[in-house]
Amino acid sequence: VQGTGGSSAVSKCSAAARGYIQDRFLQLLAGRQRRRAPLIHRGYYIRARAIDHCVQDFLLKTQNHPRTQILSLGAGFDSLYFRLKDMGLLHHTVVYEVDFPKVVGQKAALIKRIKDLSALVGDTAGEGLGAITFSGENYKLLGVDLSELSELERTLQEAGLDNEIPTLFIAEVVLTYMQNSRSDALIQWAAERFPQACFLLYEQVHPEDPFGRVMQQHFRQLNSALHSLAQYPDCEAQQRRFLGKGWTECHVMDMNDFFTCCIPEDEQQRVRSLEPFDEYEEWHLKCSHYFVLTASKGMEPSWTPLLPSVTVPRRADPVGAAGSVPAARCAKLSGVPGLRRYGHRSVLIKPHVILITGGFGEEDGQHCRMRNFHVLSKSAGSWRADCVTKKNTDKRSGQRLYHTVSCLSDSLALVVGGRTSPSCAGLGMLWLRFCGTYNASDPADIAVEPVNMQPAAEAVTLRWRHSTTEVTFKGEQYLFVYGGCSALDPVLGDWYFLHTRELSITVIAVDGPVPESRHSHSACSWEGGVLIAGGLGAAEQPLGSVFLLRELQHGFQWQAVDTHPPLIPRYSHTAHVHEGKLLLVGGVWFHTSSVPGITIIDLMTGLCLDYVINVEHLEWPLMLHNHSSVFLPDEQELLVIGGGGNCFSFGTHLNPEPVSLSLSSILTS
Repeated sequence: VQGTGGSSAVSKCSAAARGYIQDRFLQLLAGRQRRRAPLIHRGYYIRARAIDHCVQDFLLKTQNHPRTQILSLGAGFDSLYFRLKDMGLLHHTVVYEVDFPKVVGQKAALIKRIKDLSALVGDTAGEGLGAITFSGENYKLLGVDLSELSELERTLQEAGLDNEIPTLFIAEVVLTYMQNSRSDALIQWAAERFPQACFLLYEQVHPEDPFGRVMQQHFRQLNSALHSLAQYPDCEAQQRRFLGKGWTECHVMDMNDFFTCCIPEDEQQRVRSLEPFDEYEEWHLKCSHYFVLTASKGMEPSWTPLLPSVTVPRRADPVGAAGSVPAARCAKLSGVPGLRRYGHRSVLIKPHVILITGGFGEEDGQHCRMRNFHVLSKSAGSWRADCVTKKNTDKRSGQRLYHTVSCLSDSLALVVGGRTSPSCAGLGMLWLRFCGTYNASDPADIAVEPVNMQPAAEAVTLRWRHSTTEVTFKGEQYLFVYGGCSALDPVLGDWYFLHTRELSITVIAVDGPVPESRHSHSACSWEGGVLIAGGLGAAEQPLGSVFLLRELQHGFQWQAVDTHPPLIPRYSHTAHVHEGKLLLVGGVWFHTSSVPGITIIDLMTGLCLDYVINVEHLEWPLMLHNHSSVFLPDEQELLVIGGGGNCFSFGTHLNPEPVSLSLSSILTS
């Protein structure tokens, strides 16, 4: 547990170095520097922003009181005091920090040794008196185990804590490491002993969904289990916890809500522009698994820092699942190298033969961008996997993520776009040529050939997280390339008609209401047109709209597809159309207590039904984002391939094997 504080300090320091956080003291206290990934930067930015937002609101609301105090529980190497003191916000406030004796001893030594820190604490006195490790004019460091409540109370009294003045308690990922009986007792003690008090809590929630299971496993491996999650698994349970322990007012929101509602739009935009970023799924999942809570009693005026500055409509949970779909292992594919990947593409190149390209995953015993192609083939009711040799390979042939693959004939497919890193300009197009009489028992080579594009067609390829869908217009075949990201634009709303025979851009008239720009959406061919569903919009908010690009005599027309109940906004899902029904598979959504399973939209009536995926026979978390899926209509079987991602600082999770979903019961109902 003590080690988690040092790791957090290093991550905050890295975020500050990249401009996410304005804090010159982090580097002094962290003791060492290490560059973290953009996802970690965002995660620690939102954490620091939430704490600062609430602390500064407390100081503002109590500025007319002659004296106030802040008690930071499990403060570690946090720089809060030095930052507030440097900003001139502690005129009449004393800050008490409590942590294990070893931690506060190390911090006290740092403060004494570094002039920029010692200059801000003033004269020191009373050091070495019991657990009082460091005592400045308005800054006290106390070495106490928080689970020993009587010892904590005695030490605080010795250090001068005043029960009768406004007091802010801060617990930033601290109480969850304690046994619930002890953390509950501390929460209740704070409410009973302090007539004017506020409590600020930042912790984890949702332990049982796939991301939550990976998160829990990470902390168990660190020997720092998250005890609070079993009894308080969601925001509502935490709110009831505080109201039941003597606090009279309590507000709570997850970090997706906090980012949207409590951070001004210009600041959101500043954060998005700091460095190339393309881990949206893991960012939103991390934010949905952490919350900030504020509780208060006896405060006049009331302390409500989590009242949003903007109103964002809250999306409802699914109106009850319409049923469930069993997930079955593809046992013969277990442990096959190359199937553990995400950001890849899978395409049916002939009945029961699936080509898998690109993505990030495991290859040659390490995590990397995938170089090899793989083929899945089904025979006698079971699947087998083969690694396919690529001929005429150039450096762009395989190592790409978030591209598209369109099968144009029984021997030809076209790869469009994709990326290596989020800062790349684009990877062009590739022809994939394979034998039309492909024999699953003896996989043939696949020839990979760069496409010599016309200059006007280059804009089509400089993107990723887009869609490429076959359409027909006046008897000619086109690929409709829509949306996505680029190195210059975080979200695109343009489209192109790419003539499949000439690979040239054709201008075709499109009327109707233009859909909002998006990426990570789904797109399916239907009745000569295209169905677009969901996606992530310009404000990094999931979209719940469905559009049909319908063929007309003079061109195409955008038409909104109304669904009832409304489709829950989502992105990073896959989609298929079967007999007038749109099937959406997995994805990432906000504001719900469940994870996306299968959603079926009747395209005639607009009826929208959600089905959960029953994973009781899977021994591992099934992450349904960044995956691919192939629908086999004859068997009414859906094969989910790959999926997962970098789960914040908890490690990379890759679904270990494909999963088969039998849809016969829900497609016929």
